[in-house]
Amino acid sequence: MSTVVETAKPVLADETRVPAPATPAEPTAPVMPAAKPLWLGAIYVASGLLLFITQGLGMNIVNANLFQLQGEFSATAVEAAWLSAAYMAPYATLSIALFKVRTQYGLRPFAEWSILLFVLASALNLFVDDLHSALVVRFISGCAAAPISTLGFMYVLEAFPLQRKLTHGLTIALTGTLLAAPLARMISPGLLQVEGWQALYSLEVGLALISMAIIFSLPLTPPPRAKVIERIDILSYLLLAAGIGCLAVFLTLGRLYWWFETWWLGALLAASILFVAATALIEAHRTNPMLDFRWIFSRDNLHMAAVLLIFRAVSSEQSSTAVSFFQQIGLLNDQQFALWGFVLIASVAGGLFCMILMASRFVAAAHVIALVLIAGGAYLDSQATSLTRPEQFYLSQSMIAFGAAMFLPPVMAKGFMGALQKGPTYIVNFIVIFLFTQITGALLTTSLLGTFVTIREKFHSAHLVESILLTRPEVAQHVSQLAGAYGKVIADPALLKAEGLVLLSQQVTREAYVLAYTDTFLLISLVTTAALAVLVIHLAWNGLRNMRAAPVEQATQS
Repeated sequence: MSTVVETAKPVLADETRVPAPATPAEPTAPVMPAAKPLWLGAIYVASGLLLFITQGLGMNIVNANLFQLQGEFSATAVEAAWLSAAYMAPYATLSIALFKVRTQYGLRPFAEWSILLFVLASALNLFVDDLHSALVVRFISGCAAAPISTLGFMYVLEAFPLQRKLTHGLTIALTGTLLAAPLARMISPGLLQVEGWQALYSLEVGLALISMAIIFSLPLTPPPRAKVIERIDILSYLLLAAGIGCLAVFLTLGRLYWWFETWWLGALLAASILFVAATALIEAHRTNPMLDFRWIFSRDNLHMAAVLLIFRAVSSEQSSTAVSFFQQIGLLNDQQFALWGFVLIASVAGGLFCMILMASRFVAAAHVIALVLIAGGAYLDSQATSLTRPEQFYLSQSMIAFGAAMFLPPVMAKGFMGALQKGPTYIVNFIVIFLFTQITGALLTTSLLGTFVTIREKFHSAHLVESILLTRPEVAQHVSQLAGAYGKVIADPALLKAEGLVLLSQQVTREAYVLAYTDTFLLISLVTTAALAVLVIHLAWNGLRNMRAAPVEQATQS
């Protein structure tokens, strides 16, 4: 992610080292490379998309198969969630350090070492046999995956001339980041039937080896080198990485251990605040700061961060809430194959439509259309019941996927341009904003929505239980019907009735969760609608202001 703007600038035809001055230097203005022929550009785009899928499958395969992992490692659901926390802790910030490493030591060594480490990390998964070794390997995989997504952006953007990098190139690259999640859920059932967990990671190793062949045989146009790393940068990054890493673990596990019932969750949050504050204190007193917190917290950037956080909140409807809903009613990935196929197609279609809008003067319409589709899709999902099946989600989830693919490119293009106007060193600052809102923001919104589901489930359970009295004939009859399934193996009437009550309790819990998830879908729809109203008012105000300013400008020119 950190390199999208690097390739948006003109770059040297071959890699040269700029003499290092006394203070960190910015890369000198390079020569613009020649436009690539169409066939070669297509190869670069395909290579970039393959890198996105390779890295994304490594991250999403675990999330898509947490239930299967519990059996594989004899772990509880809470213990299995540590696998996601171990992956996200380093992944959330490593791109910040990699940007400076790449600038100082060169793109070619960076790409080659990155893919070698990723292949090694993928191969280590084949030797995992318990939860503890899996946690270590997941941490290593999180470290190795960060540069692969960066290289994916660089390969896609390499295919486009300068004037199209932030329109066509950026849109295709961001669409590529959406492909792995549905693909992971589509291919997992078939691979698990072939050879279990080993088959999933054998596929990842195979894709990693193909990616390695691509990187070693298909070079990127390298930007010029410059000495940009100071010793104090190492301390600042380690403090920031520790702070964001603690926050990632806190957000991933908070709703599972519950926020106020485990003391070390509070310790993680306090440590996160302390480390980030120490980073800000160090950077505020530097002549050449790695992070300019004053610029990061400027009005325009706070507005952009708010937009990105809203996107993460509303897009979590598909990535976490809908998935959890299906798991709650007992549907597995193999029963959702067609649904995720529709999501994949809709994501590609949304990206292509956004690319058309980005090349026109109707860029502002992308967010309006995206919010309308997401709000409508979430509202349709709020009508779900315990009898709902994936077929009823085809339309709504396709609408959400189409809208989600249209949301990011306009915001990212505007943010990159703002960072470039301040200078290449501000790209790191933009990366911080993007990573915090997209990775940490995704964890935050997922945890908040999960907490909301838990609270609403308790509320609905209390109301449902109030109406269930064994003195009511229809309740007693339903318990007897449920207990009838055990009538041939349990002769004791008291035990038989107890089993019927257990089954009734499970049904009540399931119905309470279904109501909780529909409440969450409706909440997402309302939040999206509110964001749409604010956006329309903002666009109308800007249009009115421009209309008033036009006659004044014409009078001044005349």
